[in-house]
Amino acid sequence: MILLAIDTTGPDCAVALRQSGRADHLLAETIGRGHAERLAPMVRSLLIDAGLEPTALDRIAVATGPGSFAGTRVATAFGRGLALACEAEIVGVSNLAVMAHQAGSHTPLAVAHDAKRGEVILQIWPGVGAAPQEPQRLVVEAALGLLEGFQGRLAGSATSLLVGGGAEPAGIETLDLTALLDCGAAADPSIHKPSPFYARPPDAKLPGGLTPA
Repeated sequence: MILLAIDTTGPDCAVALRQSGRADHLLAETIGRGHAERLAPMVRSLLIDAGLEPTALDRIAVATGPGSFAGTRVATAFGRGLALACEAEIVGVSNLAVMAHQAGSHTPLAVAHDAKRGEVILQIWPGVGAAPQEPQRLVVEAALGLLEGFQGRLAGSATSLLVGGGAEPAGIETLDLTALLDCGAAADPSIHKPSPFYARPPDAKLPGGLTPA
């Protein structure tokens, strides 16, 4: 399988390529904003370096968030368009799931994203063989209460906000491209759709009061 992974949910514009039997190609730039302008040239550069045409791609994996509103939309929209043009499969993987993969599943794990405005997105993996709980958007105080006495580790960008809740910091606060490739390769396209996972409902509304998709 030839797999392209894309992450624009944070300050980095990041792409990665995996081919069977070859070392992963990773490319990332910390740009803060302007992901939409940089993403296509970076994908093109990655493919050229690997000696591949876009039509050689078998699957595209996008990080779906939570992250910045605009960045989350860039990755999912670009990935969908490229997959359609190349007739490739596309999957979406949440940043929380990718960081859970980075941490491993040997002990219970909580992954928390800093959603700003005193809120976090929290998801808990109870441990080996157990399905993860559904992610929750909580105020920091409620998340701390939920983690009171939690016998496990804590990962994600909200680690510093929740470290007093009892969980041990795992030392993982950002998404790793190699882990995104791993998760993208394992994901089921019929289940893991490339739908944006927003940290909070967007402030802007479309005409008629509709929320952007």
